[in-house]
Amino acid sequence: MAGATSSLRKIHALQAPLSARVEIPGSKSLTNRHLVLAALASGTSELRGVLASDDCDRLRVALTAMGARFEELDGDWSGWSIMGVHGKPHSAACINLGDGGTPTRFMLAVAALCGEETTVDGSTRMHERPVGEGVEMLIALGASARFPRLQGALPIAIRGPLTQARIEVGQTASSQFISALLLIAPCMPEGLEVCFRQPPTSASYLELSIDALRAIGVCVDVRRQEDHSLASISIAAQPIHTHALQIEPDASSAVYFAALAALVGGSVDIAGLHLEIAQPDLFFFEDLQQRGASISNIDGAVRVTAGTLRARDTDYERAPDAAVMAMVLAACADAPSTFTGLRTLRVKESDRIASVAEGLRALGGVVDTGNDWVRVHPLPAQLKPATIQTHSDHRIAMAFAVLGCARSGVSIANPDVVSKSWPGFWDALEAVSTLR
Repeated sequence: MAGATSSLRKIHALQAPLSARVEIPGSKSLTNRHLVLAALASGTSELRGVLASDDCDRLRVALTAMGARFEELDGDWSGWSIMGVHGKPHSAACINLGDGGTPTRFMLAVAALCGEETTVDGSTRMHERPVGEGVEMLIALGASARFPRLQGALPIAIRGPLTQARIEVGQTASSQFISALLLIAPCMPEGLEVCFRQPPTSASYLELSIDALRAIGVCVDVRRQEDHSLASISIAAQPIHTHALQIEPDASSAVYFAALAALVGGSVDIAGLHLEIAQPDLFFFEDLQQRGASISNIDGAVRVTAGTLRARDTDYERAPDAAVMAMVLAACADAPSTFTGLRTLRVKESDRIASVAEGLRALGGVVDTGNDWVRVHPLPAQLKPATIQTHSDHRIAMAFAVLGCARSGVSIANPDVVSKSWPGFWDALEAVSTLR
């Protein structure tokens, strides 16, 4: 399937249809949320199925620096016993979350619960990504913040107390700011009410945060508009009780193997995944079915079986992480496909609209782009061999690797970038390719 050096991985196209079963690691989105909630809890909680990745590991280290205690369960990094801080984290001199957008925004909120200042920092790319908007929300709730380098950008020195209990928000650059507030809301002196002046960005991820809170017994009151969009979310001050929880498999990682089946042919069973879960990227499976694949629950797995791949215009606002794979997949369809709702992709680990367009064009494709939309035209029958520049973006690496399994000519620069969300991705891809 692949030959690799430390900085380049050549992908070899598979020559036969697939018949394989793959194990997907725990959800990154849910791992991040539940690490924070367990760290803030009153007592010792247990989490299993935790994702071991750069983002989640850095978040765990940061939470440890602020007073939580983590112990491995059964010597397995997917299981942790976590002694929480009873809603009162300790300040830390400096915590660095690397490339982690979600961990950075979550830890800014956690740090605002402290009476003393904590400096939150990240990578060069995180210095460029939007965080000032979230800090402004924390300031509106009573926090104090300093920007030692550049106004509105990391690093940020922040401290509490959070003295206000209500905030109105419009459309934000990222839903992660609001999810961060929801996670700390039970620990705020008067709780928190978030009122939406307009439908929030990536509301599906706010729904995931609400589900995460409710799963461990936190009372959350949600009010909706007539069209069922979020109107307000209210969380009273309350203890976060100890809990034991199994993190479900990551739908965001599962999309790569679903796409692999659709592109290479045959079928792939994705173990432990269910079509009824709340993770936003499960939308990819619905979209993939409309594009011609067969999707079913079977033997404790979701089975994806290839069909004739059809073009389709789709709004991916609800599942932005899966949009990268969807756009690359669409380049193998029978006609052009247009993707909308992509505004947040401009400020991810890379500018994902630009990165996808660059990669497909390097292979001989035609891609039209706007600020929040992409139109993907079918690739030529024979690709122009190219090395895909990943721009330190794990999802670019994984999506184009899947394409390379179906069409010869793809190499991946900086393949180790997948460690941000799935360090075992290349091993999993290699294993599936040997089971065809």
